[in-house]
Amino acid sequence: MEASIFVEGNKINRIVDQYDLRTLDERNEQVIDGKGCLLIPGMIDVHIHGAKNFNMMDGTTESIQAVSRACAETGCTHFLVTSVSATLEELLQMIKQTKQVIGKEEGAKIAGIHLEGPYLNIEKKGMQNAKYLRHPDLNEMAKIFEEADGLIKMMTIAPELPGGIDLINYLKENGVIVAIAHSNASYEEAQKAFESGASHITHCFNAMPVIHHRSPGLVTAALENDDVSVQAIVDGIHLHPGIVRLLFKVKGADKMVLTTDALQAMGVGDGNYLFGGHQVTVKNGVARLKDGTLASSTVTMNKSLENSVAFGIPLANGIQMASTTPAKLLNLASVGEIREGYTADLVLLDKEFNVLRTWISGEIYSKNKNN
Repeated sequence: MEASIFVEGNKINRIVDQYDLRTLDERNEQVIDGKGCLLIPGMIDVHIHGAKNFNMMDGTTESIQAVSRACAETGCTHFLVTSVSATLEELLQMIKQTKQVIGKEEGAKIAGIHLEGPYLNIEKKGMQNAKYLRHPDLNEMAKIFEEADGLIKMMTIAPELPGGIDLINYLKENGVIVAIAHSNASYEEAQKAFESGASHITHCFNAMPVIHHRSPGLVTAALENDDVSVQAIVDGIHLHPGIVRLLFKVKGADKMVLTTDALQAMGVGDGNYLFGGHQVTVKNGVARLKDGTLASSTVTMNKSLENSVAFGIPLANGIQMASTTPAKLLNLASVGEIREGYTADLVLLDKEFNVLRTWISGEIYSKNKNN
């Protein structure tokens, strides 16, 4: 639909179907003509490791700010700082640096931290470094929570590991979204995890057992459970378009979240990178370890949205999966939709889904301002 959006301060004040822009000119208010382009709510990335040659596990505020800026440039207004499996000391350092940046972000805002590991199954490690994988340790988690001061919003675990169910209980008590991946959980083990409070699947279908008609596994349990939401890396590599459509058909846009899982090659291009203690080669935009294992992605959120639509997802549903659903998943108030009274987190896209402008809390993001 064609509409005019009125922003006052950091809020969407009013939405009308039509408006005479000359009236605004007479009142000396700033007018931006979208010229028929697409205005959507700011997108939210719940799983991103790096961008622009910066890896957020390198222990610096500079790397987190670089990702914040890269997210804003690609239509993302909130993101979760995401770890890989590492030592306790490295995880604590990442948390400390995140705390330094929150409230001072130069681009997209930090909505919290996503711990991907270290309590993952070595049998489905994917690109996770085996030397850092370990069984759940509640004493270690207590130290992490003490440092994080409420910033841990999501944690990806393998629930079948010894102590996995106790960890789920601990995380739920602390208000954390319990996600599953890098897991070899059987159908029965997955159902037990969901009954205990796990409710999300990280990069669904990747780093977990394939569906077999006599051994349905984790994915079947997740698809069968209406309360479980799923992440999808829609880069044309991690998931076949038919699987993207299947996920959408089964889960719907209110339980399916677009994410990038991007490493520091996002926004840079092909080359060699050090990520998670591994040498990673990016060729034709695809990141792999030496043995051919996929190692995160280089896709952006605006490209994920474009791909989703190209794969057959209706545009309105794709926007919901990129903005509204992750906002609700993270329990973010007044974001993820274009509604009166909501925060003016907005993105203007052209017909090729290129980002023309990003508004964060009512202010236009400018690369020149922050560089």
